[in-house]
Amino acid sequence: MFYGWIIVGAGFVIQFLNGGLLFHSFSAYVLPLQAEFGWSRTILASAFALIRLESGLLGPLQGWLIDRFGPRKVMTVGNGLFAIGFLLFGRTTSLTTFYVALAIIALGSSLGGFMPIATTVTQWFSRHRSTALGLTLAGMGAGGLLVPLVVHLIEAQGWRWMATWSAILIATITIPASQLMRRNPEDYDQLPDGGAATTSEGDDSAPKPEKDFSASEALRTPTFWFLTLVHASALLIVGTVLVHQIPHMVEAMGLTQARAGNVVALLVVVVICGQLSGGWVGDRFDKRWVIFLTMWLHAAAMIIFAYATTTTGAMVFAVLHGIAWGIRGTIINSIRADYFGRRAYATISGFSALLIMIGMTTGPMFSGIVRDVTGSYRVAFLTLAGIAVLASVAALAARPPPAPR
Repeated sequence: MFYGWIIVGAGFVIQFLNGGLLFHSFSAYVLPLQAEFGWSRTILASAFALIRLESGLLGPLQGWLIDRFGPRKVMTVGNGLFAIGFLLFGRTTSLTTFYVALAIIALGSSLGGFMPIATTVTQWFSRHRSTALGLTLAGMGAGGLLVPLVVHLIEAQGWRWMATWSAILIATITIPASQLMRRNPEDYDQLPDGGAATTSEGDDSAPKPEKDFSASEALRTPTFWFLTLVHASALLIVGTVLVHQIPHMVEAMGLTQARAGNVVALLVVVVICGQLSGGWVGDRFDKRWVIFLTMWLHAAAMIIFAYATTTTGAMVFAVLHGIAWGIRGTIINSIRADYFGRRAYATISGFSALLIMIGMTTGPMFSGIVRDVTGSYRVAFLTLAGIAVLASVAALAARPPPAPR
């Protein structure tokens, strides 16, 4: 079996725990932390913003580390820090220790998670890149299926107990899975998508020639900036939903926390379906138009969420947002490799992450401030919907750049 698929499987497992224990489940900690410490919603949203801010600031350095030392070493160190961060989080006694724990969690989840995994998968696949990325990223979505269980365990055993067990799971599963990562297929006498490195020129199994941008060359193209703008705008919405979805459904819509957790589970199922189908769609259709349509779905979902008052409304939001998130998330990472090539993918993605984090951090903070001031998320959600519509235009403007000289 082509070893690239083993990398996809290992990446799926790591993303599953990252998504289930942190990415999707952070909002499950909001109300318990607020009840115990009395912190405002803005403070808690800022904590999530800290996670994304640190990940973004580390982007260029992280990309260089991956290119320099390879994904296996970087991910091993990262997932070790990820586990340590959750141990410290479970022993939080003040706002200072809370932020220190989250800073370590952010560093660990970044070094051990998405960027090195996506970089590795991109190196091992060409023709089937979107499909492979879709399968890998589906791990992040599938991790959201743990949200109802996490909510139940926090209510039954307490948030500190849940944080401690999260650390144990991360240490015993993700660190061994990281050992399966390999830098690129050429080091093992193979080519992307399979086949021997000695494949004859006329063999159809040989990958098609790709553009080969350096990081500096990519940053000088308008395409890089258009893609980054779209990605940042989408993550304004994704970050806001991750932090505020459960509190909004409980406070504004009158759902119980358990029922809100079930809506999150529905969202996650749809995200998974979107990621899997997004890989198939991305390998067959114009990625720019697909991203354009998904940004409009993001906008429609936020408008519905702003006005929904019933479980049905929340479910409609979950379906639309999940489709948009799943398909767009897969394709926007794949198109970056299609446009700029494999050579400097990690570094290019690192610089993109430095800018994308603006969306992931400001979205939750802006929405938290609006809620604290007005008592409602409606104005924030409608504003984000408008930004998504504007960003859809940038998706069409992100045309393939000419090959560097």
